Amino acid sequence: MRSRPDTDDYLSIFLNDSPLLDIRAPVEFGRGSFPGAMNAPLMNDDERHEVGICYKEKGQDAAIELGHRLVSGDVRQQRIDAWLRFINDHPEGYLFCFRGGLRSRLTQQWIQQAGLDLPLVRGGYKALRRFLIEQLEELIEKSEFRIVSGRTGTGKTRLLNQLPNPVDLEGLANHRGSSFGREVTPQPGQIDFENRLAVALLKAHHHVGGPVYLEDESRLVGRCALPHSLRDRMAGAPLLVLEQPLDERIRIIREDYVVKMVADFTLRDGLEAGWHNFENYLLSALDRVRKRLGGERHRALRNQMEDALKVQSATGSVSGHDAWIQALLEDYYDPMYDYQLEQKAGRILVRGGPETIFHWAW
Repeated sequence: MRSRPDTDDYLSIFLNDSPLLDIRAPVEFGRGSFPGAMNAPLMNDDERHEVGICYKEKGQDAAIELGHRLVSGDVRQQRIDAWLRFINDHPEGYLFCFRGGLRSRLTQQWIQQAGLDLPLVRGGYKALRRFLIEQLEELIEKSEFRIVSGRTGTGKTRLLNQLPNPVDLEGLANHRGSSFGREVTPQPGQIDFENRLAVALLKAHHHVGGPVYLEDESRLVGRCALPHSLRDRMAGAPLLVLEQPLDERIRIIREDYVVKMVADFTLRDGLEAGWHNFENYLLSALDRVRKRLGGERHRALRNQMEDALKVQSATGSVSGHDAWIQALLEDYYDPMYDYQLEQKAGRILVRGGPETIFHWAW
C-alpha cells in the first residue's frame, strides 16, 4: 500500500522545498532542473542514447527490452542503492523524469521491490517547468517592485537582504553583476536561473506578501539574463537610493573583491594555486573594462593593482588596494552611475544611508 500519493501540487512542492529526485540522464539534468534537486539517473547518457536510437528504429517494446539489458545486475543495484539513500535522507521527497511516464514508473517499481516507496511528480520535469514559466510571468506582472539602487560599493546586497521581502537576483545568479562580479563557483545555466527566480518570487508572494525588493541590475547578471518582462517592470519601479561615504565604499569593495575572494580561491585551490587564480581573477576583471577606461587610465590602474598584489603577497596587507579602488570608483563607476540616476530622478522614494532606508522600508 502506498504511503504517500503521487502529486501534481506543484505550488506546494516549491513553497515547501520538497526534496526532488531527478532520474533523468545527466545530460538532461545539466540543461536545467530545480532548486535542490538531486540527479540519480535511471540511465546514464550513453544508455539513454542507445535506447533512444532503438526506440526510433524498432519501437517502444524493443527499447524497453534494451533498457532492461543495459541497466541490470550490479549496475541496476547501484542505481537502486542511490535512490534508497535519497529516500532515507529525504522521506518527504518525490521523484520525476521528463514527463512522469515510463522511467518514473519503472523507478517506483524497483524502489518498491526493494521495500521502500517514493511518490512521483505527475507530468514530470515538463509540467514543473511549465508551471514555473507561467507563474514567473504572472508574478512579474502583478507584483509591486521596489529597487535598491546606489553607487558601486555602497553595500546594496547587504541592505537588500535586511529588507522586508527581498529577492536577491545576484545570489540567484551566483554573480555580483559587474566586471569583478564572478564567484569561484560557476553560475547556473539560464534555465536553472529562471527556475530559481520563479521559486523565489513564489515564496515572496505566498510566504511574505507586499512589495518585492530587488537590487538594481542590468539585463545580464554575469551570463544570466533577466526576463524582458522583469526588466521592463524594474525600469519603471520606484527607487531606494543607498548612499555611503567614499571610505566606507572602498572598505566594502576591498572586503568583497579582495579579502573574500582570496579566501575563496585559497579554500578551493590551496595556497599557491589559489593565490595565482586570485591574481588572475582581479587583473582579468580590470582588463575586461579596458576599452571603456581608455588605454592610459587602464595602464595606470593596472600598475596600481599589480603593486597592491605584490605587497599583499609579501606582507598580507590589503591596504594597498585602496588606491586603485578609489580611482576606479571616482573616475569610472561614479560618473556612469550619476548620469544614469539623473534619468531616474522622478522615481526616487527615499535616499540615504543603510539605517535610513532600513527604517523607511520597515
